[in-house]
Amino acid sequence: MARIAGVNIPDNKVVERSLTYIHGIGLTTSRKICATHGIDGTRRLKDLTEEELNAIRNEIDSDQYLIEGNLRREVSMNIKRLMDMGCLRGLRHRKGLPVRGQNTKNNARTRKGPAKAIAGKKK
Repeated sequence: MARIAGVNIPDNKVVERSLTYIHGIGLTTSRKICATHGIDGTRRLKDLTEEELNAIRNEIDSDQYLIEGNLRREVSMNIKRLMDMGCLRGLRHRKGLPVRGQNTKNNARTRKGPAKAIAGKKK
């Protein structure tokens, strides 16, 4: 397994897909990284030379991309800022409800958690 930006990247996957294991790097960014260094994105990660891996590491470690811990910290600070302001999005975050206007009458179980039974409710 190759280690890039503190993340173990699977060797047996295609380079474009394996770079997406890093939080903050999606498929588009992965393709852009491969294109800037002239690496064919359809090759397997285990087939890359050490120079190509180092080039990818240097590209990702530069301050051009916000990844892993820095990205998680920024997202959590943005959510905390919304909660401190007391705006609607912050209140929805605080209550654990969907933030972007989704329906909550029948759905939203991912955000609200498992259904809680109401004692004494008759059908």
